[in-house]
Amino acid sequence: MDIEFARTFLKVVDTGSFVGAAKTLHITQAAVSRRISTLESYLGCDLFIRNKSGASLTPAGQQFLRYAASMVQTLERARHEVGVARTFKGALTIGGRFGLWDGLLVPWLKEMTEEFPDVQLRAQIGFEEGLMQDLVDGSMDIGVMYTPQSRPSLQVEPLLKEQLILVTSDPSEIQAPSPDRYVHVDWGPEFLTQLTGAFPELSSPRVIVGISWMGLQHILKTHGSGFFPSRLVQTYIQQGRLFRVEAAASFELPAYVVYPSKPQNPLTLPMLEALHRKALAVTEG
Repeated sequence: MDIEFARTFLKVVDTGSFVGAAKTLHITQAAVSRRISTLESYLGCDLFIRNKSGASLTPAGQQFLRYAASMVQTLERARHEVGVARTFKGALTIGGRFGLWDGLLVPWLKEMTEEFPDVQLRAQIGFEEGLMQDLVDGSMDIGVMYTPQSRPSLQVEPLLKEQLILVTSDPSEIQAPSPDRYVHVDWGPEFLTQLTGAFPELSSPRVIVGISWMGLQHILKTHGSGFFPSRLVQTYIQQGRLFRVEAAASFELPAYVVYPSKPQNPLTLPMLEALHRKALAVTEG
């Protein structure tokens, strides 16, 4: 059986529809349908209940889910381990949101290269959807993100709580930043809901960015304001390049670490322990 059939099956499960799977895989909906039909013929059963709202798993599909995930993970693990240079005894891949690399994962990575000199570490940046899919596929060992989705084969653990504070680069706007110069960083749907309720005047920003670094650089070079993790802007505040809007409410943004429930990589658990220690040090520091 072509492993791409299993990948396509997992993508339909992940997106909830053939259309969604086709968009994510960058193929036609007809190609998705053919792959699933071929897979169903091979297995001798229907895997999905197709309806106008999308596709849901049949009992047989539920049973096949864990096998499909296992097949893809096994192949990715083989590719991952076979591809490790002979000079290394093992390899681990970790991915995370850009904002979580700055001040957290980068220092952790430095410590791990020193503690595990014979291990190959692969670091990636991504958003939740891509990180979750890489974890499901088995091409990633650890993912660090803000809004993980529940998956039966993955374990989700709290890592730290970010405090998002409103800062401005214009000292004249410490009391009331201009909505026209507010830069919105996409910290996820929960943050947007809280922001809209607390600051309706900021609900229609002129500038929206998906990466915190980009938003931070923008307001540093132009007079503007935005919500950022306290740990990322403290240095700028101390330098007098940013100013906290004290009257504005702050928001909590929890970050999570996600990894396979039954990790096959023996490096996963010790790396996780070190990551939790680093997160604790960052929070307390």
